[in-house]
Amino acid sequence: MIRLPGAGGRLRPYEPSGRSLDLPPGPPPASRAVLAAAHVVADPLGNTTPYGPAALDWDATLAFRRHLWAHGLGVAEAMDTAQRGAGLDWPAAAELIRRSAAEAKAAGGRIVCGAGTDQLTPPYGTLAAVTAAYEEQLALVEEAGARAVLLASRALAAVATGPDDYRHVYDSLLRQSARPVILHWLGPAFDPALEGYWGSTGPDAAADTLLAVVAARPDKVDGVKVSLLDAGRERGLRRRLPAGVRCYTGDDFHYPELIEGGEDGHSDALLGVFDPLAPLAAHAVRALDRGDRDRFRSLLDPTVALARHLFAPPTHCYKTGIVLLAWLSGHQDHFTMAGGGHAARSLPHLARAYRLADGLGLFPDPGLAEARMRRLLAVHGVEP
Repeated sequence: MIRLPGAGGRLRPYEPSGRSLDLPPGPPPASRAVLAAAHVVADPLGNTTPYGPAALDWDATLAFRRHLWAHGLGVAEAMDTAQRGAGLDWPAAAELIRRSAAEAKAAGGRIVCGAGTDQLTPPYGTLAAVTAAYEEQLALVEEAGARAVLLASRALAAVATGPDDYRHVYDSLLRQSARPVILHWLGPAFDPALEGYWGSTGPDAAADTLLAVVAARPDKVDGVKVSLLDAGRERGLRRRLPAGVRCYTGDDFHYPELIEGGEDGHSDALLGVFDPLAPLAAHAVRALDRGDRDRFRSLLDPTVALARHLFAPPTHCYKTGIVLLAWLSGHQDHFTMAGGGHAARSLPHLARAYRLADGLGLFPDPGLAEARMRRLLAVHGVEP
């Protein structure tokens, strides 16, 4: 038995399941494009603070990406899961992109990388300055040999005066991109600074602007990543995309139904929750490859409770639970995050994440996970 705190702070006994899914590595799924937005591993011995540049453990960070590739997932690098703008500054992100892209080439793994404007600080200046910042990052991603994800920009949200500004900036970037890019619509649940993105607080008008950007240069758009946590709105947008332009779901609440799809099509996946779920997610989508929808849903549906817990408000703190699960799973030797992000969730929240993941059999070594959870509890004053 292990005593875990509940939401009210009261300790209750929990008996770990001792169960571990035996899901060996496998090839990339064929029927869906599946990418995991990967977290970064901080260097716990780095002489830094939450207010200074991030110190990363490069060996552990790259080893985790090899784990994702081994299970058949692609890597979405330097996204919000990697703490862009929340502990990871642009110089560190640039180095991460270079190293991961080189590792992807050596491993034969798929990689896409976030290109944004986070080298800018408020006040952000002019629309031209925002465009130039995007151009700098887009060039670095493509020079590294990766496909770019044009991240939603706090600077553009602050500077733009309406939909025309968004169309102008994105059209300029698409004209000069060497390879088709992925556009990212990140909702304010993930980042309140992005309220009104695409030039409107109304989601229908915002979708119209995004679709106009895509329609102007569909040959330059691989897909659109939609992170709105609204399955109905994602399906509506998906139906309106030009033929050949993918819809990548970023909905960590409704991903099983959106990836499965139906008569009106399906979503591909670019998800932060697939960081801890990688072996299970890849196995499930390979069931879809065989046409076994029941098996796909039986594997993924039970994971939604964990996903909803990890991404509970404030949603941007979801990274803390993801790094906790990486530590408990043995992918890193500590529970420390860049920018002090390991302190962003309460002990009861982390305890529930452990309990839900243990119930799913996500831990390769349940005994190690239990021992590490006991150590975390002890640090917080919970005696055996």
